[in-house]
Amino acid sequence: MATSLDQLRKLTTVVADTGDFEAMAKFKPTDATTNPSLILAAANMESYQGLITEAIEYAKGVGGSIEEQITNAMDKVYVNFGCEILKIIPGRVSTEVDARLSFDKEASIARAKKLIDLYKKAGISKERILIKLSSTWEGVEAARVLESEYGIHCNMTLLFNFYQAVACAEAKVTLISPFVGRIFDWFVKNTDQKSYSMLEDPGVKSVTKIYNYYKKYGYNTVVMGASFRNTDQILGLAGCDLLTISPSLLDKLQQSTEEVKPYLSKKQAQNLDIEEVTVDENKFRWEMNEDAMATEKLAEGIRKFGADAIKLENMLKEKLLQ
Repeated sequence: MATSLDQLRKLTTVVADTGDFEAMAKFKPTDATTNPSLILAAANMESYQGLITEAIEYAKGVGGSIEEQITNAMDKVYVNFGCEILKIIPGRVSTEVDARLSFDKEASIARAKKLIDLYKKAGISKERILIKLSSTWEGVEAARVLESEYGIHCNMTLLFNFYQAVACAEAKVTLISPFVGRIFDWFVKNTDQKSYSMLEDPGVKSVTKIYNYYKKYGYNTVVMGASFRNTDQILGLAGCDLLTISPSLLDKLQQSTEEVKPYLSKKQAQNLDIEEVTVDENKFRWEMNEDAMATEKLAEGIRKFGADAIKLENMLKEKLLQ
């Protein structure tokens, strides 16, 4: 009997949500995605110290103020991890722009171009990179410019709301990462309902709605469900374009032989009766304002990624000053 993971692979592209190379080698995902929290965790592991040391030496070589050296070391750490990941996987790696730039369109564009340039110098084509940006209005607009003017592919993260997703599609971004588990977390914390069946899970329903809308109206932006708390959330989205899954849940799927059914399909979505909407800045901000869950989880996500970026910076600063 095929494992649940093998069955899922036939319906959906499986992506590893980790900075751990050993986990990638074990589960053989097509793509991989990282974020500041995952890189921070990996950077504290002894086996990855060579990548950190190389980034420190690079930053010292470029020179400048200690602040400039820290920024350069940070960017090089992300790229070093990305380069190592690309030796393991056949597809693309997502590399995140500093979350503290989430409300600065121009700075986000500049940082994204710098990351792509560092990859180019390492011999990696921009076709194998997805630049991750927060799904703020400024992030979406930065992605619009990066995609249309520079051919830089973007992955919009911290996405919790349907109108965020529509704005991303209208900006013609390559990929979005709607967060399933964090939506589920919010509803468990803020409502009386503490458990859900597979297809009634609020995170699963959110991603299903986005996927169906995209396929109904022929958007090229692809949907990568992210942030899972259990295997039911993953299996409830079988058929989605991509799903990015942590090593612990990949392991559970590999140990299971539960039948995997396709709940999402392009053909099925095209037959649905779905109203078309358009999103400008005012509509975007109003719909986010009206969605307490999305507003809170977006802000919380940016804060957490920002805090972990500061921790990584402090670790690099200590090494730079040695």
